[in-house]
Amino acid sequence: MVGGNKSSITDFILVGLFPEFQHSIVLNFMIIFVYILAFLGNILLIVLIWGDSRLHTPMYILLSQLSLIDLTLTSTIVPKMASNYFTGKRTISWIGCGTQSFFFLMLGMSECLILTLMAYDRYVAVCNPLHYPIIMSPRFCMHMVLGCWIGGSISSFIHTVYPMHFPICGSREIHHFFCEVPVLIKLSCEDTSVYQLVVVVTSIVLLVVPFSLITVSYTLIFLTVFRMNSVKGRKKTLATCSSHLTVVSLFFGPNIFIYMTFTSSHSAEQDQALSVFSNILTPMLNPLIYSLRNKEVVAALRKFMGKCVTF
Repeated sequence: MVGGNKSSITDFILVGLFPEFQHSIVLNFMIIFVYILAFLGNILLIVLIWGDSRLHTPMYILLSQLSLIDLTLTSTIVPKMASNYFTGKRTISWIGCGTQSFFFLMLGMSECLILTLMAYDRYVAVCNPLHYPIIMSPRFCMHMVLGCWIGGSISSFIHTVYPMHFPICGSREIHHFFCEVPVLIKLSCEDTSVYQLVVVVTSIVLLVVPFSLITVSYTLIFLTVFRMNSVKGRKKTLATCSSHLTVVSLFFGPNIFIYMTFTSSHSAEQDQALSVFSNILTPMLNPLIYSLRNKEVVAALRKFMGKCVTF
């Protein structure tokens, strides 16, 4: 019996977010509030980008994809967490756990690739401006975006199906607030060290390599910026690039720690804290980071608000 309801022997039990925390109701309400802000902020950014023809450029198309990923990612984990907490039913079915894990991984992997493409877009725009319209054509941009989604889906499918078939001999309690591969591995009663090495290798490909490419791109960008004669152009470029670098740091830092270290080396509390920061707080901050320091987005917002007032 869990929360007064019968559960199947194949169901998992989500312990929830910091179950030992005394003021858990306050914490959950705060998470829901942050989720609502993240959802509305990213929806607004998508509407602004697709509703203003001046923002129909590769940089903003990629930004709209980032917002789409962020609002979908938070919607994959927060509503279930809130539902479990307020109903007292903490179970999640085997299929539900696999589905949640698949979408979480797919969106996370796609975000790694999207952030890398955003860095490449800025590199071409700053270091190769004359060839930018040719290299970053709308057709090429859409192909890149499609490739990110397909690549994330394939990799996620593999890393969801395989660990879901590990035998579980003891407790089916997941010491987390959603189903995630590193936490599921801890429940298995067989040796998973080989698969953990596979996870580390995959993380190198999808986290370290993109992060390295982003670092190289921005190193070249900064070298080019510092040679600019125009102070105004230099400030504008640095503002755009610093926004992206902030988002990159907030995303890659926690995920590299979670996925590139063995699960036994960090506690459940550390996993939960980093997941809240990376997967709930960061999606809320992203629209603010990109809009407050971006004159084009601010102008589009003023235009949108003007239309709303007129209507």
